[in-house]
Amino acid sequence: MHFFGNLLAKGSGINFMVFQITFFALFGMIIGSFMNAVIYRFPRKISISKSRSHCPSCDKLIYWYENIPVLSYIFLRGKCSGCGAGISIQYPLVELISGVASVLLMPKIVDGITILHYVFYFTVFECFLALFIIDVRHKLLPNALNIYLALIFGSYGLMQFPISHVVYGGAIGLLFPLGFTYAFYLVRGKIGLGGGDIKLWGALGLYLGIKGIIFNIFFSCFLGSIIGVAWIALKRIDKGQAIPFGPFILVISFLQIYFPAEFQALTRLVVGF
Repeated sequence: MHFFGNLLAKGSGINFMVFQITFFALFGMIIGSFMNAVIYRFPRKISISKSRSHCPSCDKLIYWYENIPVLSYIFLRGKCSGCGAGISIQYPLVELISGVASVLLMPKIVDGITILHYVFYFTVFECFLALFIIDVRHKLLPNALNIYLALIFGSYGLMQFPISHVVYGGAIGLLFPLGFTYAFYLVRGKIGLGGGDIKLWGALGLYLGIKGIIFNIFFSCFLGSIIGVAWIALKRIDKGQAIPFGPFILVISFLQIYFPAEFQALTRLVVGF
């Protein structure tokens, strides 16, 4: 331990910053590769652990050297080595985005506290990324990811805020949209919000608290309305056609969690406080 501590502290003749960036970039891309499996398997109810990756076109098993983040896509020229079917650009993009996010979030000084913060922010980012893509493609926010986020937000929130902040925020995040959805159903006879959206708000409320989750609900609905009207005007969708709402919640949540000062300035500009 003493040897490795000196190696990391002094760099042992190498630039420690380069080592740190390389380490966190590789780690991020590896996690991104795993999240690609989550994005593909969760909506299809395929086990993450019980089956190996395979080509969805020809079912050829994907070997480890064909699953190296980013590089395998380049070497395979974006095609399956078995049948030649195209591999979605999503795979290297998710891996690259994850690698960049990991580097941007890496701690400047490595200790127990900064690593804890890094794990929280990077884990949340990866879950947001997976939920965003899944909802856009399948109009679904998987329970497993929402539950995982609730555990992360709840445990980290209890370390950062009073218990009342966590409990009341989670309750408002879950019950307010649920009550609105029930009232909408009684009046219109339609389900206004999906269960995944409601559960996501419940999870977010554990971290954002009462004020934060109320702002999230307001701005998510505001952003969704603007995009929805624009798509109808551009004839991208028909009037009354359902659109995935999770991405709007996730965009606002991303701003609240990763750019809190800028989001606070935005709320003051829009609502005056």
